[in-house]
Amino acid sequence: MCGRITATFEFSDIRVRWNLVRDLPLYTPRFNIAPETSPNIPVIVRQRGGKECRLMHWGLIPNWAKDPTIGNRMINARAESLPEKPAFKHLVGSRRCIIPADGFYEWRKEGKRKVPMWIYLKSRVPFGMAGLWDVWRKPDGKKVESFTIITTEPNELLKPIHNRMPVILSPDDEEQWLDVSRTAFSKARSLLDPYSEELMDAHDVSTIVNSAKYDGPECIQPVSEDDMPRVGQLSLL
Repeated sequence: MCGRITATFEFSDIRVRWNLVRDLPLYTPRFNIAPETSPNIPVIVRQRGGKECRLMHWGLIPNWAKDPTIGNRMINARAESLPEKPAFKHLVGSRRCIIPADGFYEWRKEGKRKVPMWIYLKSRVPFGMAGLWDVWRKPDGKKVESFTIITTEPNELLKPIHNRMPVILSPDDEEQWLDVSRTAFSKARSLLDPYSEELMDAHDVSTIVNSAKYDGPECIQPVSEDDMPRVGQLSLL
């Protein structure tokens, strides 16, 4: 699964990168994003006026759900079974989205230990993860927009670390994924392959990322066992 991501860039960077039509005043760079830190996670959608970025809740709540806590189990969606799942099958042709990020965390097993790693593109530029989104209404009528990140089989870099990885879209494929009016899911489905390991890299990071309350630049810094930061040096949300 993919349960932690980073978005350490400024909004101006992704506005240019994705040619977004509106600002997002409430956006702030993040170094340790978890579902429990929702609903302030940037998500790119295509609307009639163009591409725009919205802050959404991580953990898709289907529009038909009676209990919003169902979203806790839907932070990820397997690419292989999207058309078969009640929560996703109607969204693949109507509400596809991109989650901008510049890295994600996974935990490598070493005996009884789990070593956190930050995984990113060698270029260190922002990338787009494929996702689906939906709108759920509270009993008082207020809207809750939420999303899920699509996962696929791991590439060669990720295989020793985890058995899944988020779908990272090639920049050339992003428009096809977003534009549901022109690209049917039968075609867009072919975009959900593992990203090239030759373009990615990873390094060990501090165990402070185990807790989502830590959200500072030290979260992504490479460390060794003798190089762990002290608690007093950590940045809190």
